[in-house]
Amino acid sequence: MAQESPKNSAAEIPVTSNGQLDDSHEHSFNRDLKCSLPVGLGLSETKITSHGFDGAKEGVVEAGQFPNKGSSTSPKSSVISPSSAAASRLAGQGCDLIIPTGGRAQQKSGPVVLADEVKNPAMEKLELVRKWSLNTYKCTRQIISEKLGRGSRTVDLELEAQIDILRDNKKKYENVLRLAQTLSTQLFQMVHTQRQLGDAFADLSLKSLELHEAFGYNAEMQKLLAKNGETLLGAINFFIASVNTLVNKTIEDTLLTVKQYESARIEYDAYRTDLEELNLGPRDANTLPKIEQSQQLFQVHKEKYDKMRNDVSIKLKFLEENKVKVLHNQLVLFHNAIAAYFAGNQKQLEQTLKQFHIKLKTPGADVPSWLEEQ
Repeated sequence: MAQESPKNSAAEIPVTSNGQLDDSHEHSFNRDLKCSLPVGLGLSETKITSHGFDGAKEGVVEAGQFPNKGSSTSPKSSVISPSSAAASRLAGQGCDLIIPTGGRAQQKSGPVVLADEVKNPAMEKLELVRKWSLNTYKCTRQIISEKLGRGSRTVDLELEAQIDILRDNKKKYENVLRLAQTLSTQLFQMVHTQRQLGDAFADLSLKSLELHEAFGYNAEMQKLLAKNGETLLGAINFFIASVNTLVNKTIEDTLLTVKQYESARIEYDAYRTDLEELNLGPRDANTLPKIEQSQQLFQVHKEKYDKMRNDVSIKLKFLEENKVKVLHNQLVLFHNAIAAYFAGNQKQLEQTLKQFHIKLKTPGADVPSWLEEQ
């Protein structure tokens, strides 16, 4: 064993192979420890703390309180430097000793607690569910209060009137769309019947020599009517497609924004009512934080309500401009096509389709050829 200076007389602590103290040398260790302590500090006034050992006490020696026995200077706390084996054992067990490079042992100020900065996903989900439940409860209470006539609601008279007109117009446009689809279906059936009738007249004109001319005239007339009917059918289908886009896409998109605006309005009124109830109650140390939090939530939903109201106003304005433009063109198309068809003006009917850039599909064009199928 290497010789130590008298100042560090307790330099080594015998350790067995399993890390336990050798009981036979415990008395010798206590004697060396007593010699290394400052004057006036007894073993009875010290305590030895250890982490990771069962029964045996080794590690840091902390000086307790002791009376002043006439010494001019207060004695300082003494720290015992363990042997290399004990130091390795203490380091492996996470003891409260830090061995610097100089060989001197330093005592930590206390146990180190590592803060868990990683948020628990389960707690985050629970918090989201709590906020959603609270918001749903407030909104449901506001809706019930409005339906029972007990709660107040925020109303923008001008905007509400525009929304009512839009919903009423949507119902009327849907009715026009259904009627136009019915007309298209009936016209398709009539055109199909006229084409079949023309084919039957043409067949009879070939088999009946005495009625060849009469059957031939009727066959040509039915085929011409069928051709004009297909042209009119193309114009009506184009009208239906444009109105359908206007009703089920453009107007529906605006109404979706209106629904979001109405939801924001309900939330705004719910938190406004909650804030008004808190302001009517007593103001003390318990209610002031609740009032402040309610004021913040009210301000957030007020900003959301104002934003949605502005969005609805802009969309209603653009929708009105788009609706007038689209419907004007489609009504002109519908009028000119119907008039030219029943007037028998085939050129005018074809010119109407060219004016609106409508291309008719050739019968059987969508069916792949025999080579394409192969």
